[in-house]
Amino acid sequence: MRVLSYGDETLLQRHMTAIIFSITNQRGGVGKTTTAINLSASLARKGIATLLIDLDPQGSTTSGLGLKRESRGSLYDVLHGEAHAIDHIQETSQKNLSVIPAEVDLTAIEVELSQKGDYLMWLRQCLSPIKNSDRFRAIILDCPPALGLISMNSLACADKLIVTLQCEYLALEGLSQILSVIEDLRTRGINPSLEVGGILMTMFDIRTNLSRQISEDVQKHFPRLAFETVIPRSVRLSEAPSFGQSIFDYDKMSSGDKDYERLGEEVIHRFGL
Repeated sequence: MRVLSYGDETLLQRHMTAIIFSITNQRGGVGKTTTAINLSASLARKGIATLLIDLDPQGSTTSGLGLKRESRGSLYDVLHGEAHAIDHIQETSQKNLSVIPAEVDLTAIEVELSQKGDYLMWLRQCLSPIKNSDRFRAIILDCPPALGLISMNSLACADKLIVTLQCEYLALEGLSQILSVIEDLRTRGINPSLEVGGILMTMFDIRTNLSRQISEDVQKHFPRLAFETVIPRSVRLSEAPSFGQSIFDYDKMSSGDKDYERLGEEVIHRFGL
């Protein structure tokens, strides 16, 4: 058996397929889009070629990076089989970070997908060429705040799910629902390899017992899934998207900058990026 040289190992790494991360939660206002933007930016800053895909018709991720929601710029035509996803990729000012933006037309895709055969598999088919193109190491999907067909398609094609969990009791009920959906997708053979890659506690308020208790409960019941990084409430994190910037460009001295930098490091180490 020939021993791999350093050059051989490098070649193998170069031909690894991308890992698709779905950031999904059926509730809004839990830091999902904030995490999609800043985790993507954090990975890109660390040299990880990253593609961020905005699947939410509201386009918060798109505008949060200073991009415009333009007709035929999203995956709408792609999901209809009329275009190729790779042609919709836009470069950003951030090195190693590319985006496929959203547009209002995505609102109609929920109904239109339901009329197609294998309606949960269309996004997987659309993204397969990109996943295997050797162009990106991480693909991050930001989904609508509901478990509709877009979000279900993202779960059907994802390798790992990252759950953003607000530090409140109702969030734990939502987590139970998400875990049930994942188990259903696995048992039905739609995505047998889908796993929860991590649970990220967001909007943590150190001043309240509730935040600490919820965080402790998650760490206790899901010790292998909970990220060590916790994202506190932050005015600067809330402001950054209105300026079309990640927290790294908006305020390098903020706590949000440091928190998402740590999260990026965790994701790299946990998933071997």
